[in-house]
Amino acid sequence: MAPLLTEQNIGEAIRQGNEPAFEAMFRLHYAPLCRYARQLLPDADDAEEAVQATFVTIWEKRATLDVSISFKAYLFRAVHNRCLRRLQHENVRDKHREQVLVTDNGLAASPVETLLGDELASRVQQAIQRLPEKCRLAFTLSRYDELSYAEIADQLNISPKTVENQIGKALRLMREELREYLPFILLWLLSQN
Repeated sequence: MAPLLTEQNIGEAIRQGNEPAFEAMFRLHYAPLCRYARQLLPDADDAEEAVQATFVTIWEKRATLDVSISFKAYLFRAVHNRCLRRLQHENVRDKHREQVLVTDNGLAASPVETLLGDELASRVQQAIQRLPEKCRLAFTLSRYDELSYAEIADQLNISPKTVENQIGKALRLMREELREYLPFILLWLLSQN
């Protein structure tokens, strides 16, 4: 007979790969988490997707799972953070869409500006992909998901100081990688005045 799972030992059971324990937690908390996510996200499908993605992430990273609070509270915090990141991402996307509309409404960039922007964007993406994995992950969570150092530290199970060091390292490596573009960027900025 399997031992009774409690709030105290559920995290350890999942960390050890206990699928029935994980499934039991999924069944117990899925519907309440979806209702909670629905309060944060306007779209029901997005809310459900956020909850599902949270459970997938927990299972994928189960070996490093560190639940210092109740497992239920941990799940609600994880869903809360994922919903906030989704809202932030949508906000950034909406701002970008507005910028594109402004550009398309007669304020189009010159061909040189467009070419430089496209090439620079491509080089930035290449530079990001060449970063060491931890630097790349910390950098993208900071710059694209707009997470704080504390949120990144929580998500990656590292200290905020380590996050700061990884992002500093990423910025140094990217400056080095993109150094040949700095004169063009400066000239372009000066020509805008």
